[in-house]
Amino acid sequence: MTMFYMVCYDISDDGRRREVQKTLEGFGKRVQFSVFDCDISDVQYRMLRDKILSKIDKDADSVRFYPLCNACFGKIEYRGTGSISDDDRFFII
Repeated sequence: MTMFYMVCYDISDDGRRREVQKTLEGFGKRVQFSVFDCDISDVQYRMLRDKILSKIDKDADSVRFYPLCNACFGKIEYRGTGSISDDDRFFII
C-alpha cells in the first residue's frame, strides 16, 4: 500500500540541492521547480526521508514532507501548466 507525499525543498547550495533533486527523482515526479509528488510505501518514505535528511544542512536548508490521504489527493487543484501525477503503475491498452 502506498501513500501520496508532496515534498518541497528550499536549499541554497547548488550541490546539496542537486543531490536532493536526484534523490527525489528516484522516488517521484517533479511537478514544480522545488516540488515533487511521490506515491510511495512506508518503507520507501522512510528511505527517502533518511536520504534527504542526510544530505541537507539543517541550519540552512528546509524540506517539507506533506502526506496526502486519498480524500485530500482528490481535492488537489492546480492552474497553469503541469498536471497532477497519475499512477504510472497501470496502463490502459
